[in-house]
Formats: sequence, C-alpha cells, structure tokens
Amino acid sequence: MPIITLHPAQRDDLDTVNNLMQFYLHDLSEWLPLKLAHHGFFPNQLEESYWRHSATQPFLIHVDDELAGFIIVDNQTHLPDTEYNISYFFLARRWRGQGVAQFVVSTLLSRIPGQWQIFHIDANLPAKRLWAGLIPRLSGGEFTRQQREVDGYPCTFYVLHAPFSVA
Repeated sequence: MPIITLHPAQRDDLDTVNNLMQFYLHDLSEWLPLKLAHHGFFPNQLEESYWRHSATQPFLIHVDDELAGFIIVDNQTHLPDTEYNISYFFLARRWRGQGVAQFVVSTLLSRIPGQWQIFHIDANLPAKRLWAGLIPRLSGGEFTRQQREVDGYPCTFYVLHAPFSVA
C-alpha cells in the first residue's frame, strides 16, 4: 500500500505547481481548444494575483515521497451557497486508478469543512467517471448534482457538505 501525503504548497513550491500545470493543461487540451505558445508551453499560467488571494490553497500530492500531482482549492464558485471549489486537480497517470484521488479528496474535505462545489467538463470522460464514483462514495450519497455551462462548455456540478463520514 503506497504512502500518500497531501502538503500545503508554500511560496517556494509555486514554480513546481506551475510546472505541473503544464501536464494538467496538456491533459485538458484533449477536450478544450488550448494551444501551445510559440515557445512550446501552454500560456495559461496562473497569475500572481491568483496565488496571492487569501482563498487560494494549493497542495502538492506525494506518493511514497515522490511528487505525484497537485490540487488547488479556491472560492471561485459558480453555485449559490457554496464556499469552496476544487479549481484544479492533477494526478500523474502513474498514480491514477490506485485510490490516490480518493485519499486526496477525502483528506482535503476533512481538513476544510464547509459547502463545496466540485465540477468537471462533461466531455472529460475520465473526470466524469472519477467524480461520478468518488462523490457518492465519500459523501454517503449526501450530495446534489446539476448541469450548467461554464464558458460555453457543458459541465456537471456536485454540491456537498464536509465533513462527512468516509465510507
């Protein structure tokens, strides 16, 4: 069984998160029209103001002391009465399908109690499968689901309240 840890990213870690963001954007480019810039990187780097915002909480994911991904929480919600949003979640392919995502999300939700929205672009079938299985399991079925468009893309939103009992 691997040892999974979730560490709050410090100021010195932001370059690491931005580097990992390139892999996230690469994955996302399968479903969104993201284009590489002339220098070979996706230009969608997060702005300094995003990092400075008090509600932005980046975390690094490690598996067996190896960097495995990142997850970012913020308060940029699309639904009323929600406080927290998982804005970005990237897990290296090597660690997908091994329970790492469940550990990361359940740990995160237990650390930050409140009303959460979690959403994905519907065309992103791996994200659709992940959240459709994970949310009911983690919340014990206590969640709502709704469809909405974000920037013209159909999305599925899950709303749940943490903490809850992990099944």
